[in-house]
Amino acid sequence: GEAGLDPQRLDRWLWCARFYRSRSQAAEAVAGGRVHVNGVRVKAAHRVRPGDRLSLSLGSREVEVQVLAPLSRRGPATEARAAYEE
Repeated sequence: GEAGLDPQRLDRWLWCARFYRSRSQAAEAVAGGRVHVNGVRVKAAHRVRPGDRLSLSLGSREVEVQVLAPLSRRGPATEARAAYEE
């Protein structure tokens, strides 16, 4: 597959998309059941693809996002914002 369409680890995608300050925080959130992919509790190594729906518990906020693209790096917020849709 093309590099841009390869599935990406959930913890890395969440960190690159700037939902968490560190990849370890993202992994802890996934392990703690605060992140679901397509309604299912998964592990941090779960691969996310464009089209997957994520449910995140961020403190007191519940956020639903759809993955639009994998992220190769943690870039500026505008770049991260283009990878998902609320």
